[in-house]
Amino acid sequence: MPKVLRIINRFNLGGPTYNAAYLSKYLAPEFETLLIGGEKDDTEENSEFIVRNLGLKPIIIPEMKRSLNIKYDYIAYQKIKEIIKKFKPDIIHTHASKAGALGRYAAINEKVPVIVHTFHGHVFDAYFNNFQATFYKRIERNLAKKSSKIIAISEKQKFDLTDKYKICGKDKVEVIPLGFDLSRFREHMDDKRKDFRQKYNIEEDEIAIGIIGRIVPIKNHTMFLYAIRNLQQSTSKKIRAFIVGDGEDRKKIEAKATELNIDFTTNANITQKATLTFTSWIKEADWVNAGMDIIALTSLNEGTPVSLIEAQASNKPIITTKVGGIKNTVLQNETALLVNMNDKEEYINKLTQLIESKELRDRLGSNGWIHVKSKFHYERLASDMSNLYNNLLNQEIKE
Repeated sequence: MPKVLRIINRFNLGGPTYNAAYLSKYLAPEFETLLIGGEKDDTEENSEFIVRNLGLKPIIIPEMKRSLNIKYDYIAYQKIKEIIKKFKPDIIHTHASKAGALGRYAAINEKVPVIVHTFHGHVFDAYFNNFQATFYKRIERNLAKKSSKIIAISEKQKFDLTDKYKICGKDKVEVIPLGFDLSRFREHMDDKRKDFRQKYNIEEDEIAIGIIGRIVPIKNHTMFLYAIRNLQQSTSKKIRAFIVGDGEDRKKIEAKATELNIDFTTNANITQKATLTFTSWIKEADWVNAGMDIIALTSLNEGTPVSLIEAQASNKPIITTKVGGIKNTVLQNETALLVNMNDKEEYINKLTQLIESKELRDRLGSNGWIHVKSKFHYERLASDMSNLYNNLLNQEIKE
């Protein structure tokens, strides 16, 4: 039985954690997998429950943190090397940037036969300044040369890696979309909707708009606030807005809401009615989606956003910026309305259309499940990855 050492940056709520968890669980018994990950950032919700609920027992390396730290990164690198020596993997598969760098350098030095890396997003747009982005691109180009395969989670991401940023050639990249267990987004939705709306005191004639994810600069929550402020002034419909999540920009976004005269409440007082509610993290994403009428995203960059896959599984209409892999995640004008990055006017106009037209909301929502049920299921993910691993191992034997 081939052995896979799977390394992920950290177990935070999002696509990388689900991807690593489902692959570790559902590639067995064909592959024996050891899963290791870093420590979550203080501003993030601990999502180890995702892997532990699947019966997995990951090894946590506390020194592998989100931010760059030469001392801690070196300790993490040495720990990964020791795990490689003991486990003796046939394949090392890294997920996301920090794990990708430390894990692949360790794999190269320990002469692991097959080295695979998945880009779940990338750090070349909107995260860092030009100097930092150039530095990271040089590192990724060097690592790509020594990797057996690079996995992109969308065709758009493959284009970025091969044509836009020249990280590697097209023959080095395999496109394997994310996969999830979406069944809970189809079960007892009426009961969940009633329960969510009762808890947050949402009337039946109020339209609930939710944006789900980390409150960090890349998610651009400020544009969401501008849209809500405009709706307060322009629509006769009753609206309620929800920011579901937390993060380093929470206080800034609350201050911006105050500046824009948007009345808001927080998770400490959820029964208080306000235009905007900060719920903090909620693990039951199916419960949240059931209670919403529209799911929003305003990001400056994305890989494959889990919140939009889950929204479609719940048959919810979407409004989102047109960045990264989003065009490969939703169907434009069929499950979602797409807006150019940071275009506040266009975003406001299209969100207003959704608010004003129940027919449009119903049409976009009704197409969601049909789109995601085959494209983003974990069984398809596991099958695709198994085929790739076996091909790479067979190539090693031949060579």
